[in-house]
Amino acid sequence: MDFGNVIAVLVIIFISMTLHELMHGIVAYRLGDDTARLMGRLTLNPFRHIDPIMTIALPVMIIFTNALTGAAMPVFGGAKPVPFNPENLKYGEWGIAMVAASGPLVNLLLAFISYAIVAYVGDGSMIGKLLTTSVAVNLGFFAFNIIPIPPLDGSRVFYAVAPDFIRRFFEAAEQYGIVLVYIAVLILSPVLTVYMQAVIYGCVSLFSLVI
Repeated sequence: MDFGNVIAVLVIIFISMTLHELMHGIVAYRLGDDTARLMGRLTLNPFRHIDPIMTIALPVMIIFTNALTGAAMPVFGGAKPVPFNPENLKYGEWGIAMVAASGPLVNLLLAFISYAIVAYVGDGSMIGKLLTTSVAVNLGFFAFNIIPIPPLDGSRVFYAVAPDFIRRFFEAAEQYGIVLVYIAVLILSPVLTVYMQAVIYGCVSLFSLVI
């Protein structure tokens, strides 16, 4: 992958993660919490959402690792989480789950829209290639964020329906969550690759049935 492609992927990541985090804030606001608005996070400015490690370093590491080793791990990343106060949300734990689910669902929608446009214009043009990359990146975001490991969104959705012993584990693991994520990426990368490829393939197969 040349430098231009790396920049294109990073731009798509910035746009995707901005919309992901913005939707968290919007849903929280609609459910009664204005923490994100008061902290200036209800914005399309990507620089308010960038996390140096998750937004830049992790995707670049995956890109170059794939290039050097021939691996096929989907490119993904993350952003600085949008803050919200669970006590202010309507519907209790289900409100938290709704806020958490909104981010990955935005990425799924962006992937679907990108796929639909590519199906119409083809993937031979520059726009087609960029949108094909958008499909892969957004499905990568979706697959990664629905993993039920704190502090990923999937853990907060699963928490709403989890038995008490799972909830206690999530609560204890929350403070170490980002470390668990790094361990999963670094040590379990072959398993993570297979899982993410399966999710992406499944989503694309569903898209192809609709379009």
